[in-house]
Amino acid sequence: MSSQLPAPNAKPKEEYESTMTHDLGFVPIPRRLRYDPQKPFHFGLILNVLFGFASTFIVANLYYCQPLLIQFSESFGVSYNRVSRIPTLIQAGYATGILLISPLGDLVRRRQLIMLLAIVSGSLTIGLAITANLVVFETLSFFIGVVSVTPQILIPLAADLAPPERRATALSVVFSGLLFGILIARVIAGIIAQFTSWRVVYYFAIGVQFFVLFASYFVIPDYPAKNKELTYWHILRTMAKFAYTEPLLIQACLVNLASCACFSNFWVTLTFLLGGPPYFYSTLSIGLMGLVGIVSVAAGPFVGRLIDQLIPWYASLVAVLLLFCFQGIQVGAGDTSIGAVVIAIIGLDVFRQMLQMSLAASIFSISATARARLNALFVLSLFVGQLMGTAAGTEIFTTYGWRPAAALNLGFYVWILIVIMLRGPHCARFTWFGYEGGWEHRKSVVEARKKAAEGGDAGEKGGVGEKDLESGGTTTPKSGESEGTRAPPSGAGLDEKSAIPEESGKTES
Repeated sequence: MSSQLPAPNAKPKEEYESTMTHDLGFVPIPRRLRYDPQKPFHFGLILNVLFGFASTFIVANLYYCQPLLIQFSESFGVSYNRVSRIPTLIQAGYATGILLISPLGDLVRRRQLIMLLAIVSGSLTIGLAITANLVVFETLSFFIGVVSVTPQILIPLAADLAPPERRATALSVVFSGLLFGILIARVIAGIIAQFTSWRVVYYFAIGVQFFVLFASYFVIPDYPAKNKELTYWHILRTMAKFAYTEPLLIQACLVNLASCACFSNFWVTLTFLLGGPPYFYSTLSIGLMGLVGIVSVAAGPFVGRLIDQLIPWYASLVAVLLLFCFQGIQVGAGDTSIGAVVIAIIGLDVFRQMLQMSLAASIFSISATARARLNALFVLSLFVGQLMGTAAGTEIFTTYGWRPAAALNLGFYVWILIVIMLRGPHCARFTWFGYEGGWEHRKSVVEARKKAAEGGDAGEKGGVGEKDLESGGTTTPKSGESEGTRAPPSGAGLDEKSAIPEESGKTES
């Protein structure tokens, strides 16, 4: 039989399948943004800034309502207790979206998913701006929370697009955008509502969300789906599996949980401190203290560059030690000097951001094909930590006073340090406890050693490859070494092809 040869310049079938020319089936993708495996898209400054900008004004959807509750009460003619449910509904919707929508980043094309979420969130916000019915407002608030998970799609996408040596820096811009959105949303909403109506706040939100949609169309590159052979239910099932089979992920989530508990406890008890003796600050003055956190936002990219130079384990260790020191300043002098409070706010915000970015960089090294699911679990630990910190901090404050509530964070930081020290900086992927691979802290040195080891392995395989193939593809172990006992190479990166055994297209038994 004669075989038909492909044309000299023909593209492989899989390349045709991964190249898409239209968004959502009918909107042409700009040619320069279409996926081309022969010409990887450059993750430059403009794209990184857009990711940060989008994170700022999408996550702001969750916080516009907080300074507007009194105006909601007057407008809808209900009690404060009734409108206080609105922030809870938005946060509940956000948690739902993280669990059910953000894992889609491992299943579908991210450009289309980001644009679709922007369209839906912007359209639903129109309803918030015009409705006169509180039940409708509450319902729309929940669903806006669900679809405001765009930053949790952008974070794994930034990790995919950025080169490894700039990954932490790229992530730091997106994380800074998240923090800035949390800070600026309350300020924007308070200023606009002070001089106009609360509805104008949501008209502003509509405008910036559709601007994000417009900018996304012209800037975000198309990127093929990473796990086309998987189903949505398989994605959710593997998320549950990661939650108990990945030591590095579990370690990061336990650290993140305690870190976020410290964050929420700090700000809750700080409100009580500044509102009482010796400060007696007004509500406006207390709110403006949050603007001090802008320093941490500005420091984010510099912190990211530092993390890019280090093994993430060391960045986490440095961050938690400095967090302990700044929290000590708050416990020791927070009720006697406002300068100590400001120093504590700056230090705690900067190094909490450093801790969170180093943890994210470490979990993203587990598997390139599962970054959206890993990030979803990581962010869910954040919500649990915030709830735990708020509840515990409030209870201790009302029972024992401000200083014991602030000292609770010192206990949390000791817990974080213990969890970090359970696994060394170069442990193999499935090592739960212990230390392996030495103590080198420079990422460049570890990467160079890894490449040298891979080159040596390739040379050894090349020397016996043909004979091994003829004998069935097996090799004889070296003296004193049994089959299946060789540890995987240690270091910051892991073999992404072997990261998720189930993702080879086969179903679990």
